[in-house]
Amino acid sequence: MNPNNSAVAHSVESTLAVNKLIRNTYTMLAMTLLFSALMAGVSLAIQPPPMTSLLTLGGAMLLIWLALPRTANSTAGLGVVFGITGLLGFGLGPMLEMYLALSNGPQIVGTALGGTGVIFLGLSGYALATRRDFSFMGGFLFVGMLVILAAILANIFLQIPALSLTISAVVIMLMSGFILYDTGRMVNGGESNYLLMTVSLYLSIFNIFIHLLNLLAAFAGRE
Repeated sequence: MNPNNSAVAHSVESTLAVNKLIRNTYTMLAMTLLFSALMAGVSLAIQPPPMTSLLTLGGAMLLIWLALPRTANSTAGLGVVFGITGLLGFGLGPMLEMYLALSNGPQIVGTALGGTGVIFLGLSGYALATRRDFSFMGGFLFVGMLVILAAILANIFLQIPALSLTISAVVIMLMSGFILYDTGRMVNGGESNYLLMTVSLYLSIFNIFIHLLNLLAAFAGRE
């Protein structure tokens, strides 16, 4: 077989695999975002206690750490992914209720939604269009997450408003970096499982949204 033909065939096969991964990931991401929004709506309707947010977050983390790695390559993984995003969406209910109770609450929530969409579409579109390899960001993002987790734990006891806003701003920047990093992994062959990619991108979008809410509400309160 001609080596040149073999190389071309391999390149075409690789391109098709990447395109399929991207298509499956964004289709699944859109479905999980809609499901998450539905569950948030259900939560707003039934008004569960505030502690619900912590319980659903804990349940979602358990699914991510224990169930997702074992099911990512099977059809059971679909249920796990919807379970994760459904729990996180339901847990948003008490938080959204708090923000919507503000005088300009609907505007804050709407602006946070729009801002999250612009950030995600802009960064993801850039990574897809340029097909750059952002793997060099991995170490920085990992260290940044450790620092932020330590700051969040510290602020649970310190309760410093300025530190809370700083944490939110840094989380938004880190999650934006993760969107570039994960999208770059998809287009450059760093990841081939669309369920893992869906959850990773969903978590970035989720965190950007809730921390944009925090920033917007704080700035609106100062006016």
